[in-house]
Amino acid sequence: MRDKLIAGWALFRKSNWLLTAVVAALLLLGVLFVYSACYISEEHEVKPLYLKQLLWVAMGAFCYVSFAIMDFHQLKKYMWGIYVGSLALLVMVLLFGQTIYGARRWLLFFGNLISIQPSEFAKLSTIVLLAGRLGDPGVQVHRPAEIVRTLLLMALPAGLIMMQPDLGTAMVFVPASLVLMFVAGVPFRYVGGLVGAGVCMVAFVLTTMYLPAKLGAGEPLQERIASMSGLTDYQRGRIEVFFNPAKDPLGAGWNKRQSEIAVGSGGLRGKGYLRGIQNILGFLPRSVAPTDFIYSVIAEETGFMGSVVVLLLFSSVITLGMLIALRTLDPFGRLLCAGVTVMFFFHVFINVAMTVGLMPITGIPLPLLSYGGSFMIVMMSSLGIMQSVYIRCDRRASYQ
Repeated sequence: MRDKLIAGWALFRKSNWLLTAVVAALLLLGVLFVYSACYISEEHEVKPLYLKQLLWVAMGAFCYVSFAIMDFHQLKKYMWGIYVGSLALLVMVLLFGQTIYGARRWLLFFGNLISIQPSEFAKLSTIVLLAGRLGDPGVQVHRPAEIVRTLLLMALPAGLIMMQPDLGTAMVFVPASLVLMFVAGVPFRYVGGLVGAGVCMVAFVLTTMYLPAKLGAGEPLQERIASMSGLTDYQRGRIEVFFNPAKDPLGAGWNKRQSEIAVGSGGLRGKGYLRGIQNILGFLPRSVAPTDFIYSVIAEETGFMGSVVVLLLFSSVITLGMLIALRTLDPFGRLLCAGVTVMFFFHVFINVAMTVGLMPITGIPLPLLSYGGSFMIVMMSSLGIMQSVYIRCDRRASYQ
């Protein structure tokens, strides 16, 4: 055991310490501001979420080091089993999952003691599988049949997640898959065509929601046409509030409006730690402040300067991920880093954009900062895989 620990430490010493330092800084900020998001000044009490977050951080750190030490090539041996296992968990959610806030996304074990969100694990398992297939020299990625197979492998978990319903998480699969296909060498005309098809789908959804009213159609007809988009009433409501915040300011538009107030009221230097009015007084609901709207809490208390520091830390992780992907000659390692990096970027971009009012509200958390066990473990495991690629990548190596 002692020899294994020494050997593991020797490997980890070869890792990218700048990446580890940036990740550690984000984890520390996450614990501090989860504490702040649960702070109640009038009662001088704090909900115990920050203690659970410390546990998730510890478990995430263990996964980070473990995957960094492990040879990432081992993942290729078990990629199908990991992928099928994640699909099985997604099916179990639909059959036996716990419904919270109108969505069935969690599996509970031992009563309510342990809960997992399988959709988070499905993201990483899909990236591993697609990286393994697209990085296989025997797979002809330029053939339309292989592109269709790749899309089907992506669409299967994404479709199961949309049935929960969780459109925000399902959206993550799209850019990750497209980037993996592009990096693997799929001709740009195919990737560009898929992007164009996605833009057309967005245009179709917006058309079904707004064009009938513009043409003077009655409400029953408007509702029938809007249902063709495939979105639930709740999801359409979020989109409508994004374009017209005054439509439901006390309902679907409440979180969006309070988040914008929190971010804007922070000013240049913020109101100070544990002094965010929107958060402490509960205008920014405490049910979402530690999770999807943790950036709003940070922006109000640290202001523009603190917000920029957080974005710079995220940018550092994304930049290092791209550099590691460019450094390795191993196709599987390059695709793993590309997939993890774009997943990380998409979460940061969508979460920050929605908190400042540039995107509709979705249930996408902020990596390493938002409260949550499944998401923390998946993100830390993903970054650990990135470190494994860095440790073992070599420009002089030749991979078959």
